[in-house]
Amino acid sequence: MPYKNTLDLLLRTALDLTSSLVAEDRHRRLIEAVAAATPSDAACLFRFDGEALIPIAATGLVPEIVGMRFLPKEHPRLEVITHSAGPIQFPADSNLPDPFDGLVQDDPHALDEIHACVGCPLRVEGELIGVLTFDALQADAFNDTDPRLLATLAALAGAALRTSSLIDALEASAMKRDLIARELLRETSEANSSFSLLGTSAPMRAMQREIELVARTDYPVLILGESGTGKELVARAVHAASARAKEPLILVNCAALPESMAESELFGHVRGAFTGAERDRTGKLSVADGGTLVLDEIGELPLALQPKLLRALQNGEIQRVGEDKVSTVDVRIMAATNRDLNKEVEAGRFRSDLYHRLNVYPLHVPTLRDRRGDIPLLAGHFGEGAARRVGVGNVRFTAKAREALGAAAWPGNVRELRNAVLRMVLRASAEVEPGAPVLVDQRHLEMGEPLAAREAGGEFAASSAFQPSAPGLDLRTATEDFQRQLIRSAVGDNEGNWAAAARQLGVHRSNLHHLSKRLGLR
Repeated sequence: MPYKNTLDLLLRTALDLTSSLVAEDRHRRLIEAVAAATPSDAACLFRFDGEALIPIAATGLVPEIVGMRFLPKEHPRLEVITHSAGPIQFPADSNLPDPFDGLVQDDPHALDEIHACVGCPLRVEGELIGVLTFDALQADAFNDTDPRLLATLAALAGAALRTSSLIDALEASAMKRDLIARELLRETSEANSSFSLLGTSAPMRAMQREIELVARTDYPVLILGESGTGKELVARAVHAASARAKEPLILVNCAALPESMAESELFGHVRGAFTGAERDRTGKLSVADGGTLVLDEIGELPLALQPKLLRALQNGEIQRVGEDKVSTVDVRIMAATNRDLNKEVEAGRFRSDLYHRLNVYPLHVPTLRDRRGDIPLLAGHFGEGAARRVGVGNVRFTAKAREALGAAAWPGNVRELRNAVLRMVLRASAEVEPGAPVLVDQRHLEMGEPLAAREAGGEFAASSAFQPSAPGLDLRTATEDFQRQLIRSAVGDNEGNWAAAARQLGVHRSNLHHLSKRLGLR
């Protein structure tokens, strides 16, 4: 590329650092500039979280890459880069495995052969904050690349990451997600490793903004959503972003409480209060003092216990079973349910005064069908976790597998998607050697399973106005028709602005361009 054009790209990238772009757009523009300024066929920008390298923007690689985590100790090339003082070019015939084996967008076997690879550690004041990698299929692609250009790109990438981290710190200065009560550390770790509040779609961005807003307060929060959408994760995120983040986060599943023991579980009891009460017991409200109590499945809370919970909400007063003394606690209450509490109130199964006390700030968790643009990211995240469990290499999804996942009804939401991906990876792993990359295809989904065989009914069917262009279309053709209709509608809604249309659809602009070309829209 002519030097003048390269300077133009670098200038545009530097200006992006001072613009009002969201972090995602800033990272995407950076990686696009990197790809244009170098003879690379694939490039990836990683953020270092102290243990793992997390891809935050990529080009030339499969969409699932942004849902994965790479441990340097498991990927020799990345480990070499993290310990390097500056940009490093690996010999074309290096025997170190490439971390992107099987993950190149157009050719899963492209990096199996001799190829060119360059890596840049991103450091700010001596601290490693990320990594930038370039791969080219031509073995001598980077031989004539000016090392100063690579150093400049690395400096810009490091500045972009630091800018994003500073903005995040200002917007969520109280973010302390992992500082919770010691007794719940293991449970929290398991929950966060199984399900993460992942997603870049418009509904997820909107919910993240709502989380950040309500986290600044001590308002009671009522989290509403279908089963499997991640309501507990939303509660954890609110707590982690609040001023109570260093205090305990206690979760209680009201549906699992026997009615005879529910009061003791929440409020505690004194010795001799009832048969079997051999010693004093501290209730969950007292354990959560100073922190947050999450009441999951609040619609299942026994009606007789609701007035006592209302008193705790109103005045912070609790009374243990068998005790005359009233004590006070400072607890933030969050409740979650998949029920319509308005109907429960009308039916007399839930107190209206308690409902209104809990419903100070409702948070609606979107269904997976409302955020289909997040499916590749989630599939990549769950696939990477499955690979670790099964003992195979990188997981790649075929186009047909992605289409099948994207078209399924997912009545069980993110939980159902996770289980489906775990099964798919396990089935696909039977076809490769241990440690080898896995190619997951549509056939590994088993179309006879409920998620694929079940027609998209209920709310999803009622809200869909899509009609196929011709009757009797196969799934792939009908899906492509639906995608064309959505893209045309989004571009029209935004007066031809493709970037705005991509934001509306919850996808990266570059991915929207690629999809539009494949569908014949551009």
